[in-house]
Amino acid sequence: MRVKKNIFVAITLLLITSVFAQTEANEEEKSNIQNYTPSKLLEKGKVDIKWFNNLYTQTRSESNGVKIDVPRSNFFTTSLEVFTGVSNNKKINAGLILEYRSNSFNGQKATSVFDFNNEAGKSRNGLSHFAPSIKIAPFNKWNNFSIQSSLFIPLLKEEINANGYLGNKSYIWQNRFFYDYTFSGKKFQLFTELGTRFFFGKKGEGYANNSLELAPGVFLSYFPTNKFTVLTFVQHAQLLDLGNNFEQNYSAAGFGAKYQLTKTLNLETLYSKFVRGNDTGLGQSFNLGLRAIF
Repeated sequence: MRVKKNIFVAITLLLITSVFAQTEANEEEKSNIQNYTPSKLLEKGKVDIKWFNNLYTQTRSESNGVKIDVPRSNFFTTSLEVFTGVSNNKKINAGLILEYRSNSFNGQKATSVFDFNNEAGKSRNGLSHFAPSIKIAPFNKWNNFSIQSSLFIPLLKEEINANGYLGNKSYIWQNRFFYDYTFSGKKFQLFTELGTRFFFGKKGEGYANNSLELAPGVFLSYFPTNKFTVLTFVQHAQLLDLGNNFEQNYSAAGFGAKYQLTKTLNLETLYSKFVRGNDTGLGQSFNLGLRAIF
């Protein structure tokens, strides 16, 4: 009888252990918002698809410390990013980014960008850039540090036409340096980014040509559960003149949330306020994204 009891206890413990192990595996599988930060690379064969939408709207601008009211203008960018793992050791990902823009001017309401009209002096929309991209994790000891490099190729012929401004005509070489750190307990996560963009082009053919932009950002996330996070962030962008006689900078702060809808799909929403700047607008940005990893 004692042997049977011991066997029963052993089987029971084995089943309990298996259930807990399976639960942990399922929970780990569901927490893509924790496991696949921008710093992390994909395993070979995995695919990451992100559809991200940004609406920036402004009624004020600042130049040399002077803030003024301006007619409302609105700039909507929707981007599609597709990346896949191409190396066995999660060191290299390859991808493509596609951007579409819709802008409206002269006091129109913020939602007018969703009419996707082309009207003289009032609105303009169209494809702006596509970008072949590569992402690498260069250090074996720092698997939470990565670099994403993209070459944005312009699809527009003119930055400004009779309808208004659409986007930079420049070829843009963008590099983004990512690093994240998860605190003990896995409830808080710190994510940092340094973005650089170099705008290629002849002087006078584009407002940002021959300029270098540096854009650091810091994000702090709190995870009430492994499927949900709230976050706050601060960002700055500094456009340095390298021969085009134009400089620009701004600082922004905001907050947001992410939620894991299914094992493969998560939802992201962000809000930011441009709190200061020079030769730039002082508006606000509304962001909504969907991300699928499979």
